[in-house]
Amino acid sequence: MQPTISIARDWDYPRYTFGQRTQQGIIVGMDYYPKDTYLAQEYDEGWRYSVMPNKHTEDLYHFMEYEIKPLSIQESLAEIRAELEQYQRQVVILQQQLLTMPGVS
Repeated sequence: MQPTISIARDWDYPRYTFGQRTQQGIIVGMDYYPKDTYLAQEYDEGWRYSVMPNKHTEDLYHFMEYEIKPLSIQESLAEIRAELEQYQRQVVILQQQLLTMPGVS
């Protein structure tokens, strides 16, 4: 079963999605500030995104939709490839550790 998110009929649809990589970081949360509310008056109406600049920090920043800058396809590919290479190196190290354990073949 696919997870489903319902959006109120009078709200705009968000431009960005959970887990999307942006120039600011990875989107990990979203809030909507409807017009004629306190939060919309304080911060502007519309979607506000929670972004982690990287996965190795507890820092979390908040941006309105118009402040988010998406990555180009080339930037996204470069980030994903770099992350894959990092995981592949980690797998090699773990395999080497297994081979040095007594009784493991």
